[in-house]
Amino acid sequence: MNWDLLDWSIVGPALVAGLLVLSTHVPLGQVVLQRGIIFIDLAIAQVAALGVIAAGFMDWEENIYAVQAVAVGSALVAAAALNWTERRWPEIQEALIGTLFILAASGSVLLLAENPHGGEYLKDLLVGQILWTTWHKLIPVSLLYAVLLLLWFAGRERLGRPMFYATFAFAITASVQLVGIYLVFASLILPALATRRMSGPARLAAGYLTGAVAFLFGIVLSALLDLPTGAVTVWTMAAVALLAAAAIKRLTDRRAGRPRSGSS
Repeated sequence: MNWDLLDWSIVGPALVAGLLVLSTHVPLGQVVLQRGIIFIDLAIAQVAALGVIAAGFMDWEENIYAVQAVAVGSALVAAAALNWTERRWPEIQEALIGTLFILAASGSVLLLAENPHGGEYLKDLLVGQILWTTWHKLIPVSLLYAVLLLLWFAGRERLGRPMFYATFAFAITASVQLVGIYLVFASLILPALATRRMSGPARLAAGYLTGAVAFLFGIVLSALLDLPTGAVTVWTMAAVALLAAAAIKRLTDRRAGRPRSGSS
C-alpha cells in the first residue's frame, strides 16, 4: 500500500472534483433514467472527448480556450442533433444515441492513430486522472456547475427539453475532462438506479450521498493500492449503489407493510 498518496493535498482536490461532478450528474441522471435514454451520457461524453482530441490533432492543445471551445461546441452540436432526433424519431432514439457513441469513439481512435502517445491519451480520457486534479483546475468548473445548477433547478420546467440537452452538453464536457468517460457514466446512472424507488428531494439527497460515499472510498482505495482512480471508483460506486438500493428497498417494503392509520 502506498500511504504517501493518502495526503489531503492529493485526496482533497480529487474528492471535491467528484462532488462537483455529482452536483450536476445526480439530477441529470434521474431524468436520463426516467426517460429511458441511458446511453446519452456516454455518447455526449465521447463526442466531447472527440472534440478534445480534435483540438490536439490541430495542434491547439496549448491553447486551453481553443480546446474548450472545440469540446463544448462538439457536445452542443451532438446535443442539438439528439434533441432534433428525439422529436422526429423518438422510437429509435436509443439506437441513434448508440450510433453517435460508436462514431465518436471510432473517430477518436482514427485521430489518434498517428500519435505515438495516442493509447495513453485515450486511456486518460476513458479512465480519467482525477487523483492529479488541483484546486486551481476546480475553480472554473465550480463556476460553470453553479450556473448550470441555477438554470436547472430554477428554469428547466419552463425551458423544457432543449435546456436539458444544452445543460447536459456543458456538464459532460467539463466532467469528462475531470474524471473520464467511465466515471461520467457511473456518476449519472448508478446513483439514479440505486434510488429509483424514491422520489422528490429525498431521492436527490440519497443520490448525492451514494455518489459521495463511493467517490470517497474509490479515491482512498486507489491511492492506497496505487491503482487507476477512475476504474476503482466505478467499482466502488457500483458496490455502494447496490448496498444503497438494498437498504432503500428494505425501507420502502417495511413502510408498505405497515398497517394503515385507523385500521385494526
